[in-house]
Amino acid sequence: METTSNLLDTDLDDILRTALDGSGEELFVVNPSGATIEAFVRVATDYDGDLPTTKLLAEERTLKDVLDDFIVASNAADLVDAGDLHLRTAEAPSDNSLLVTDDSVIALIDAGTSVGGVVADEADFVDATGDTYADRWADAEEYGLRTPAISRVRQTLADEIGPDAERDFDNILDSLETARGDGDGLDEVTISLLVAAKNEALLYDISKWGEDVGIASKATFSRTKTKLEDMGLIDTEKVPIDVGRPRLRLKLADERLTDAQNGQLATVAGSILN
Repeated sequence: METTSNLLDTDLDDILRTALDGSGEELFVVNPSGATIEAFVRVATDYDGDLPTTKLLAEERTLKDVLDDFIVASNAADLVDAGDLHLRTAEAPSDNSLLVTDDSVIALIDAGTSVGGVVADEADFVDATGDTYADRWADAEEYGLRTPAISRVRQTLADEIGPDAERDFDNILDSLETARGDGDGLDEVTISLLVAAKNEALLYDISKWGEDVGIASKATFSRTKTKLEDMGLIDTEKVPIDVGRPRLRLKLADERLTDAQNGQLATVAGSILN
């Protein structure tokens, strides 16, 4: 087997970008680690050019763990909606982590403190590898990504709550490394409620938006609101309506939050929650 242009002393993002540059129309990402999935979504989201159709085949446990992070999952959902990314699961799809392009196979080697890519481009080997994973792909189960695409989240938030809320939402996400719905820290529901409180939106409006767009149910929004209210982060005031029970307007309750600028809201809220 011939090898060429091994990608050594190169960071993972650069290896993935090289694979995208030389992939042709289709790219297989086989048995990626969680870090590789995160990096691929990041690189593909920022990629300047036409993306190949990427078929990512991973263990379900790995995919679920990575995609519990709203930031990763919502960007992946954008790629899925565009037809650029397809996700399927298989038990131990490969002994190695591989990037299979039309012309090469890149084996990802994790050295602990760095990642390298060993490249093979012998035509028969590349063709045989591609055929192998095309067959395994055909037998694999589709992974149902339930997180809404970030572009849809932004657009509907601007439409339903307001452009300022959409900007605040983006500022908070930009200041975070992860946004996980594991009950601790800032998940997507907590972020949405903080944004609503900063913009003094109604609980009904933000929870209806969140349920309609696919972030979480109204009941989840209500429970999280109660938690944040009990912890002194947000407050509510009753707003009478023509028919029915008064609705609740959300407000920030802590001066540290009202004084926070842009992305600092996440840092301050996180410190209070912890």
